[in-house]
Amino acid sequence: MRRYETIYILRPTLSEDEVTAVIDNANTIITSDGGQIISLDKWGLKTLAYLIKKETQGYYVYCDYATEPANVTEMERKFRIDESVMKYMTVKLADSIDDEGITAARGEYEAAVIAAAEAEEAGKEETEQTETKAKATETEAAE
Repeated sequence: MRRYETIYILRPTLSEDEVTAVIDNANTIITSDGGQIISLDKWGLKTLAYLIKKETQGYYVYCDYATEPANVTEMERKFRIDESVMKYMTVKLADSIDDEGITAARGEYEAAVIAAAEAEEAGKEETEQTETKAKATETEAAE
């Protein structure tokens, strides 16, 4: 197996069920022949840098996975046929990966998610402290 990452952009007019159906179809292709998904992130609706198929926004999905090259070819073939997929890009991250490598990659991903959540929490606390100091300063200035 090889390790890949794919980012695909779906039409913004799709319902949540339709988005889930496209993601499930891609995941089914990836996991056939023993492939495994390392991480799947729905980045959501974002403004595009330029028009793609006359759309100004797109629903972004990021998938990091390990599978056989034939499965990637099949997934991209389905993306070309599917009108709901506006654009996609697949990058090969590693020529080979085993179960230990997949487990390690999942651990790295989970650690990164935890670190991002902690950093966001720290940023919120810092913002709250700054706002509290600003209000105290305003109160002192008003007196």
